[in-house]
Amino acid sequence: MNQSLHKRRVPDGGAALEITHLTKRFGGAVALNDVSLSVERGEVHGLLGSNGSGKSTLIKVLAGFHTPEPGAEVRLYGQKAPLPIPGPKVRAMGLAFVHQHLGLIPSLSVTENLLLGDFATVDRWAINWRSANSDAAAVFAGFNLDIDPRAIVGSLSAVQQALLAIVRAYEDLRNASEDHADRPGVLVLDEPTPFLPSAGVEQLFRLIRQCIETGASVIFVSHDVDEVREITDRATILRDGHVIDTVATASTPHGAFVERIIGRNMNAYGGHAKKLASSEPSVRVTDLVAHGVGPVQFDMAEGEILGITGLIGSGFDNVPALLYGAQESMSGQLEIAGSTVLLSQLTPEDALAHGMAYLPADRMGKAGVGSLPVADNVAMPVYQNLRGAFGLTTNQIEAHARSLGAQAGVKPNIPDMPLAALSGGNMQKALMAKWLQIAPRFLLLDEPTQGVDVGARQQIWDALDRTAENGASILVASTDCEQLAQICHRVLIFARGGIVAELTGADLTKETIAEHCYRSMSRIA
Repeated sequence: MNQSLHKRRVPDGGAALEITHLTKRFGGAVALNDVSLSVERGEVHGLLGSNGSGKSTLIKVLAGFHTPEPGAEVRLYGQKAPLPIPGPKVRAMGLAFVHQHLGLIPSLSVTENLLLGDFATVDRWAINWRSANSDAAAVFAGFNLDIDPRAIVGSLSAVQQALLAIVRAYEDLRNASEDHADRPGVLVLDEPTPFLPSAGVEQLFRLIRQCIETGASVIFVSHDVDEVREITDRATILRDGHVIDTVATASTPHGAFVERIIGRNMNAYGGHAKKLASSEPSVRVTDLVAHGVGPVQFDMAEGEILGITGLIGSGFDNVPALLYGAQESMSGQLEIAGSTVLLSQLTPEDALAHGMAYLPADRMGKAGVGSLPVADNVAMPVYQNLRGAFGLTTNQIEAHARSLGAQAGVKPNIPDMPLAALSGGNMQKALMAKWLQIAPRFLLLDEPTQGVDVGARQQIWDALDRTAENGASILVASTDCEQLAQICHRVLIFARGGIVAELTGADLTKETIAEHCYRSMSRIA
């Protein structure tokens, strides 16, 4: 990418968005601490920071999802916004959002998706679809985009869908500001590029430049330092809820960004070495290939805890589901306990029969059933073992769950309580106990402590240590560098679907893991 295409002096004319003294607490935790920043008119402003730095919380405050603490102030084009910002009025105030998952409806046409904002705010008796399709075509032509207004969104490429989401947000801003030409609006793009190929990123950047040429401003949220350096004028770096710095991106080297993000000089290392009782492989993955992943291969020893990580879109987070047969693989082999399994033919039932267990990151959507009692959730893998002379009874299931909950430290330990009624940490302890009770040979975990408090997190790590000591091989996919450094024997770094680095021994620290994640994405390193 050619940085000279975009770098320019930030236009004069004052701030489009000003945030001052923004603090947000969740219970005793401070997610944002006295954050202040401004976005100028016609500026692309980057927002960077590692996971948990406060980026998402800041965006959600602007979108009206969160109420900040008293004393915070948000101004749009000099006018003070009410806090919390009323969700239905966000667009009229000059803010529009494109989130990572785009918010498109795949079963509807391009034109229908483009008009979703109008459906919610404009009183219409009927829609002239011929005219609407013609208007949509004119909008895309104005941005030099070749998108068929009549096409079903689910049939579009990932690049076309991202472009459609941005055009829709921009058009929402333009329509909302028809009576306020001096307020062209602020477009917030929250991680819009991770799943796009390089050519698609170039096309998206061209669209961003066209938007700002009209006077609109853009907040570009990303983990990719090089993309931020490519497309933004200035960037604000958050760490642990604080603003660390706001810099001119044209004059800030890649390494300086990474050092500000991780909070340490890249050459300053420390760490520890976890020792394995055995180095003989008990699990071997060979030539795993799937959409956006591969080829990937690695071995794991008996009792080893292996971490895999990378930035969003690097493919690491798909590996546990692929190895369990919960996502479709194109090819690859898994060797476990003397058996060789073709990954393209593997099903979750087969994986369970081979002594494997998988805990997805989505606790409510995939890992458990929130509306069912805790007892039913944790007993699912062992129903056959709980049958008595008169079959399977509720009392047997609840007694088993109560015993398991006591061992795992689930509070409150009430088996007939719906799983969804538990806190995040206790829910995860229950779901972890569900799989640890079968003594798996190979345990696959995706973000096992996401949204879990410190106390519950340590209980989960202790349980994993005991499981590894009993001989299980444990694969942990996580974006939490600190936790990976704490528990893993090795960590594999992913970028663009493949393994690009392996960290062990003294290199196994929070800082070096984070550094390698960001360095792996560098197109200039």
